[in-house]
Amino acid sequence: MRCAVVTAAGTAKDADDDGHATGAEAARGAVREDGRAPGGRPPGGGPLPRPLLRAAVELYLDLHAHPELSGHEHRTADRLAARLAGHGCTVTRSVGGGHGLVGVLRNGPGPTVLLRTELDALPVTEATGLPYASTTPGVMHACGHDLHIAAVAGAVAHLAATRDTWRGTVLVVGQPEEETLRGARSLLTEGRLYERFGVPDAVLAQHAAPLPAGTLAHVPAGGPPLMAGSLAVEAVLHGRGGHAATPHLNVDPVLMAAATVLRLRTVVAEATAPAEQAVLTVGSVRAGERGNITPDHAELSLTVRAFTEEALDRLAAAAERVVRAEAAASGAPRTPEFTVTARSPALRPDPALTARVRRAHEALLGPGRVLDLAGSAATEDVPHFASHGQGGPGRQGGDAEPGGSAGAVGSAGSTGSEAAGAVPVAYWMLGTTGAGPWRTARAGGTPVPPNHAPGFAPDVRAALPVGIGALAAAARQVLDPGPAGSPEAAS
Repeated sequence: MRCAVVTAAGTAKDADDDGHATGAEAARGAVREDGRAPGGRPPGGGPLPRPLLRAAVELYLDLHAHPELSGHEHRTADRLAARLAGHGCTVTRSVGGGHGLVGVLRNGPGPTVLLRTELDALPVTEATGLPYASTTPGVMHACGHDLHIAAVAGAVAHLAATRDTWRGTVLVVGQPEEETLRGARSLLTEGRLYERFGVPDAVLAQHAAPLPAGTLAHVPAGGPPLMAGSLAVEAVLHGRGGHAATPHLNVDPVLMAAATVLRLRTVVAEATAPAEQAVLTVGSVRAGERGNITPDHAELSLTVRAFTEEALDRLAAAAERVVRAEAAASGAPRTPEFTVTARSPALRPDPALTARVRRAHEALLGPGRVLDLAGSAATEDVPHFASHGQGGPGRQGGDAEPGGSAGAVGSAGSTGSEAAGAVPVAYWMLGTTGAGPWRTARAGGTPVPPNHAPGFAPDVRAALPVGIGALAAAARQVLDPGPAGSPEAAS
């Protein structure tokens, strides 16, 4: 995930020059002698305890070494569930039919704050060279979800240990399948998240980003959306298979797919105004098994990203038109399939909640370490948590049913995130790049590996303590102050 920094008043001064923690050194180095996060002021009136930070780092190292793909996050869910239960949470598993989980930490009457973390990794082969690198071939935590889990676990541990300073309920959601944009919808619809556990007063989440470790970044008030809306499409082009020596008897779906990919690359330029931001990417082409056989079909996986629901609908319709037209031009024996598999609206953090959270982060780290962030074409499914009520999450963003087409998306696509503001969401970026790699990149050297890259490697010593403190400080902006048994709680 590439993030453009508008204002960067500080750098990761406390990050180690080597840029990365390694093995047992990480577990030791994440904790300063006073127990504080590097460069930060501790939340809750005291430093983060050394055992808490050490446990969070150990969890991170374990999760990073054992990543699991979307829909297969059973071990990851087990580890998070065990940590939450150990901190006094009541944990419910298999929420939404998959590996989703919910932990509830109650501390008397008061507001409810939802802390969300993702569980899944990516089909990327790790190339960091770290001693705690992935042990699962072809799978890597290349987006920082392992860091998110460890930070949530650490924040819950800290809140549980300081119950005398707040009142209310902390709702922790471990979300599977974020990378496929299906997990949030599954929790809300099939899992009936808000019906079973209550509608929160606020949703909080953070994401690792290639910014200086030890910093946080928020979108400015009144600025553009923090992230684009997105839809994912699977297209199947049908040909006529046969022997490679008889191309005149075949209809080659590989050529059909190649022509389609090239034509799809022009859709954004032809279907959007020059000033309108949009991206269409064909990320996967699958066809055939052998060089001497013409296959009978080809499959394309693509994503469309834009900042308005209208633009998403328009681009989806244009992409479907191209797929169908290229199939017809090639003489395809069957009409192609064009299926929208997931959709999420643009992420627009709530301005009032974001302002409160940002002030808390500035008090935690100092104003120079809380940056302004420009919008990104990256996408998230966390906006679905903003909607609740009859059919709210189920139709948020206008997903087509499986097997549907872009036309079905357009008919429901008018319900964008603007119409789903029942629950305020605050979302910010957590810097992960060590001081050494950051300075090298700024000087024109090796670029910082972005999210989803084989070399993505957060500086856990600098980033994780700040992530823990950021979540705990933000949660306190929603929860009521004071102990659960205080006179104020009864009034």
